[in-house]
Amino acid sequence: MQRTTFTRTLISLAACALLPLAAHAQTVKLTLGHGAAPGNPRHEASVKFAESLKAKTNGRIEVQVAPSAQLGDDAAMVTALRTGAIDMSANSQGAVANAVPEFNAYGMPFMFSTPAAAFKLLDGPLGKELGERSAEKGMVLLGAWDNGIRHMTNSKRPISKVEDMKGLKMRVPPDATLVDIMKSLGAESQQIRFAELYVALQQGVVDGQENPLVNIHASKIYEVQKHLALTAHQFQMTPLLMSKRTWDKLSDADKRAVQEAANEATALQRKLSQEADDKLLADLKSKGVQVTTPDQAAFAKATADVDDKWMASNIGAYVKKVVAAARAK
Repeated sequence: MQRTTFTRTLISLAACALLPLAAHAQTVKLTLGHGAAPGNPRHEASVKFAESLKAKTNGRIEVQVAPSAQLGDDAAMVTALRTGAIDMSANSQGAVANAVPEFNAYGMPFMFSTPAAAFKLLDGPLGKELGERSAEKGMVLLGAWDNGIRHMTNSKRPISKVEDMKGLKMRVPPDATLVDIMKSLGAESQQIRFAELYVALQQGVVDGQENPLVNIHASKIYEVQKHLALTAHQFQMTPLLMSKRTWDKLSDADKRAVQEAANEATALQRKLSQEADDKLLADLKSKGVQVTTPDQAAFAKATADVDDKWMASNIGAYVKKVVAAARAK
């Protein structure tokens, strides 16, 4: 009797010991959504993240990448992240700022001449603070990707001076800072989903739009817009985010693997974005796009009130720190 009880006890202990191993070996499937088209650096880096994380976890964590707003537009994906309905998103600065207002600080006009200048801030203490604010709203900031320096296109006329903006109907994403910039320049802003932008431009719903060159090229906006103004009016990041609900379910080892894979994907995305900008302008010109380089000093002067508005807002303290660091000589 004692021998039987002892044997059963050993079997029970062995089974309990194997439980963590079984759980640890279980495959984890994650979703990563974004709004860009395949071929865009955002998509290429998302695929890199999925491949890297799968390798680091010996195939145990699989990430399904859904491009082209298959899981909804950026605003919808932010909501889904916060509720845990999706696991990850390479999203947009403006959409995330609706949940975490501090992201607006990086959208002040003519603040960064290059993405590298923005990353000096985002990779430091100010970026860490931004991550803390994101976590409070249910999202873990894994990296700040490059959504480029933004320029304007339109179908009406070349833009060389501020006066050329007057009365233009310009599409903007759901980003309050861009609405303010357009208002300061005398243009009318209208929010249209990026997935619907090409048709809206083709049908004349709006006269123009603004985006980094990589988005203008990848989405073939040059087919329906022949005037490109290199305004460089704003830098935007692409926040790589994970739902905090998903993050909290991961083991410490898996969290490290996720962050390492995110760091690799971030480096690749920034590199691809820079390489794309260096090549795309010449290609756009070859497709018949007429390019102007406006008087940036005049445009910056016309939009100076945007800084003042945001520094007086409820996130003014953070905006002031970002502006001071960005504009420090």
